[in-house]
Parts: sequence; C-alpha cells; structure tokens
Amino acid sequence: MHIDLVSNSSILTFLLGYLAGSIPFGLLLTRAFGLGDIRQQGSGNIGATNVLRTGHRGLAAATLLADMLKGTLPVLVASHYAAVLYGPTLAVAELPALAGLGAFLGHLFPLWLRFRGGKGVATYIGVLIGLYWPFALLFCAIWLATAFVFKISSLSALVAAATLPLAAATTGDKRFIIVILLMSLLVFLKHRDNIKRLLSGTEGRIGGKG
Repeated sequence: MHIDLVSNSSILTFLLGYLAGSIPFGLLLTRAFGLGDIRQQGSGNIGATNVLRTGHRGLAAATLLADMLKGTLPVLVASHYAAVLYGPTLAVAELPALAGLGAFLGHLFPLWLRFRGGKGVATYIGVLIGLYWPFALLFCAIWLATAFVFKISSLSALVAAATLPLAAATTGDKRFIIVILLMSLLVFLKHRDNIKRLLSGTEGRIGGKG
C-alpha cells in the first residue's frame, strides 16, 4: 500500500512540476507590456536572453527570475509534501528530483506552446536551488566566468551544463546525478543551433540583437 502511494505521488509530482514549468513567462510578460510575440523577435526563444534583445532589461530580469522560480518552487513543495506525508524515507527521496525534472521539461516542451519552449538555463538553475543550492552557485559562477571571457551566452550555458554532471558525480546520489545529467543533455540538445553557429563563428554576443 505504501509503495502504491509513493508511486502515485511520483506521477502526480512529476505532472504538477511539468505544468508549473510550462508557464511561458517570457511570452506572457512581453505581451503584457505591449511588445508582441517574443517568438517573432530575435532568436525566437521565450527566455530571458531573447527578452533582453528587446531592450527591456527589467522584463528580461523578471523573466529570468520567474523561469528560475518555476524550477525552484515545485522542488520545495515536493520536499515539504514528502516530509509531511511520508517522513524522511529513501522511498520518497525521488519526489523533489521528479518535480524538478518535470518543471525543466515543462519549460523546454510546454503543452501550451505546442511543446516549443525555451532552452532551460534559468529553470535549470532554479531546480538546482531547490535540490542543492551550492551547485546553483557553481553553475552561475561558471556561466559568469565564461561570459566575462567570451561574451557569448550560449557558450556560457554549455560550459556550465557540461561541468555540472561531473560535480554531481561527487555526491554519490544516483537520483541527483541522473536528473543533472538529463538536464545537461537536454540543454545541449536545445542549443544545437547555437552549437552550429559557435563552430562557424557566427554566434551572437551578449547585448547583440541577433
């Protein structure tokens, strides 16, 4: 009976995380402020980097924060839910990880936008904040250092995403390692066009409009 409850909770947790992650804040905010459909501007992405290309730094910051929170909040809610209903058992340790993975997938493949979402960097950081905040700091530090040197947002994200699975491996937590590895692989998948431009030397730089 306990196993069935945990199984049902896992499915529900993942789905709720997915729905939370599917909220397209970049699109909603730019529309609310009369900037039209962000998908028709710049890179066509709904994330903070493309919102910044509109010249509205405040909206870009709000998008970044909202996309992070939709990764963090499902993890924290799942952690609280698991602790209250089941206690600190190994059987439910997966719930926060499933909530975070669901939120991340929701951002990348949102139901409301025909599964065409963002590239997941901000939500990745948000999930890390909820699961293990020191790794969120590590991700941000790597991103900032790479951006300072190369001034390319996509490269910064890729370097950080490539580093995190190696850091996660030091924890010995299989659930955590699997979630981090999956998110990093998906970041690379969503950045495949950026990778092509990086290799050809045509990728845009931070602050550019392309």
